[in-house]
Amino acid sequence: LVEDLMSLSRIEAEKHDLPPTVFDIGTVCESVVSEMTAIHGKSRIVIDRAADPMPIRGDRQQIDQLLRNLIENAIKYGAEDAPVNVAVAPHGNGFLLTVQDRGEGIAPEHLPHLTRRFYRTDPGRSRAVGGTGLGLAIVKHIVERHRGRLDISSRLGEGTTVSIRLPRHE
Repeated sequence: LVEDLMSLSRIEAEKHDLPPTVFDIGTVCESVVSEMTAIHGKSRIVIDRAADPMPIRGDRQQIDQLLRNLIENAIKYGAEDAPVNVAVAPHGNGFLLTVQDRGEGIAPEHLPHLTRRFYRTDPGRSRAVGGTGLGLAIVKHIVERHRGRLDISSRLGEGTTVSIRLPRHE
C-alpha cells in the first residue's frame, strides 16, 4: 500500500512534465508480457503487436508499471480458462494499447468510478485476490502524464477491455 501511494504521489508530482525519453511502445509491451508469461504461464497472456515501429515520448518505467497493473488486474478478474489479450498497434495519429479479459465483467454503474483511489466494485472479492485499490488510479495518472486517453469498457458475463491511446512521437 505504501509503495503504491508513493508511486502515485511521484506520478502526480510529474503530471505536467512531459517525459523526455523516446522509445518503442511495442518493444516495452513485448518485454512486459514476456516477463509476466514466465510467472503466469504462456497460456494466460497473449500479445498481438504490430510490426511497425511505434515511437512514443514517455517514461519507460511508468509505461512498464501501467502494463503490469492492467495485466495483473485482467489475470485476477478474468476467467482462468481464457487468456488475457494484450494488443498494441498504430491508431490514427498515435497508438492503441488494449488489455482484455474474458471475466465476469463490471456493471455499468461502476465504470465511471474505477479510476478513483481505493474504489472497489466488490470489496470482499478484491481483498481476497489482493491489491490496494490504487492500480487504476495509477494507470489514469500515467496516461494523463503521457497525454493519452484511457477508456474502460465492460459487459457483464463477457469481460473487460481497457484501451489506452498514446500520441506518436514525431
